[in-house]
Amino acid sequence: MPIPSTRFSGPRPRLLLNAFLMNTTSHIRGGQWRHPEAEQHRFNELGFWTDLARQLEAAKFDALFFADVVGLYGNHDGGWASHVRRGLQVPANDPVLLLAALAGATSEIGLAATSSVVQSHPFQFARQMSTLDHLTNGRAGWNIVTSVLENAHRNFGGDGLTEHDRRYDWADEYVEAVYKLWEGSWDEDALSQDKYSGVHADPEKVHKIHHRGERYSIDGPHLSSPSPQRTPVLFQAGSSGRGQQFAAANAEATFIFAPNPAHAAKVASGVRARAVEAGRLPQDVKVFTGLSFVVGSTEAEAQRRKAELDEYLELDAVIAHIGGGLGIDLGGLDLETPLGEVRTEGGRGVLQAIIDSTPGGNPTLADVARYRTEAQQITGTPEQIADELERWQDAGVDGINIINSVLPGSYTDFIEGVLPELRRRGLAQTEYAPGTLREKLFGADGPGSGGLLNERHPAARFRGAFAADGAASLATTGETR
Repeated sequence: MPIPSTRFSGPRPRLLLNAFLMNTTSHIRGGQWRHPEAEQHRFNELGFWTDLARQLEAAKFDALFFADVVGLYGNHDGGWASHVRRGLQVPANDPVLLLAALAGATSEIGLAATSSVVQSHPFQFARQMSTLDHLTNGRAGWNIVTSVLENAHRNFGGDGLTEHDRRYDWADEYVEAVYKLWEGSWDEDALSQDKYSGVHADPEKVHKIHHRGERYSIDGPHLSSPSPQRTPVLFQAGSSGRGQQFAAANAEATFIFAPNPAHAAKVASGVRARAVEAGRLPQDVKVFTGLSFVVGSTEAEAQRRKAELDEYLELDAVIAHIGGGLGIDLGGLDLETPLGEVRTEGGRGVLQAIIDSTPGGNPTLADVARYRTEAQQITGTPEQIADELERWQDAGVDGINIINSVLPGSYTDFIEGVLPELRRRGLAQTEYAPGTLREKLFGADGPGSGGLLNERHPAARFRGAFAADGAASLATTGETR
């Protein structure tokens, strides 16, 4: 029976559902690729991904959400050989290219990719995402990250990992530059393509942006005309204080890792309060948490299935993933070793979440492994899982990024087992709403009405900001800037 809500006065809204993926073999749950039913070792095959995308679209998932890294995780057991041996997110392919291919295989589901400010110049990236938004008719999303991996920064010319808060200063300028290109460079009706007059676009309505910042100098104009959303739907997963500040100002959806609903409630309320401080409304930011599921027709069957999956789970791979993201070599240590007072320029928010979730505030390595493998996994019957999801929803969670153990089986089990119960309770959609990804997530009359960012978002201030830099106005003076 559905649990009465303590958060909503009327019927519960539906939960937003994303498939949390990566174009690699071993993403979150290390070792599961070895399971006999697992097919994620086929990650190089386009047909594997198009089949999965069509399956998820038929089930009316909101989006495919692709994580990404652009470097190796920090050392484990004294080096990086164990990452290669286990396939810990290496090799990994570019998700933006994959999403462009999936655009032709789907028509409704959102397509979101992670891209770090480290890896791509904002002018180039803005053009890529505008192209993807055009090709998908407004279904593109961007997960903004700053990269916690030292190797990633070295791969793109850095001397090492940029200091934590400075990475967010970098991100502040990066998003400002792409906002100027997406929102301010072209007026809405600039592209006329009038065959009778021969005017393809109105020079007075296309503008250079002349961005000058600490890291970037960009003249413009944006080479892509306005896409259906202009700015793709913006995701962000920062969990430190500075990361939450950035998310509150910029994100339309923030992705959290929470060990329980109580912790999710704390983080969700904090992000929404910060959004208000930034001049936005609490409902301008959707909160997603990452969860995995083991489904059975009975509780005993679910537990048997979980035990089977656990046979292939490598706790040391999980430790390597956590430690590598924090920049700490945890290899070779006893699992009961306490973390103690750890200082890192890596994932501070992740570290703090581990500490906060452990009684006594001094977690061991075993606690870390448990945090990743147990706290974010719900095992049970469809009814039990739906009950738990209602508790997460009452804690302030709007959506779930569904973590997989095996592909495609983890999603097949959820679709066939859990989705019917969620739909019976009104917690999952049966059809897609019309419009862009932003309109699908927020509703036609919500913060993303019309498919564009609302006026409270910081990107909106660049609309009409560059009118003096139109091509026609400069042509009359002979200027070329």
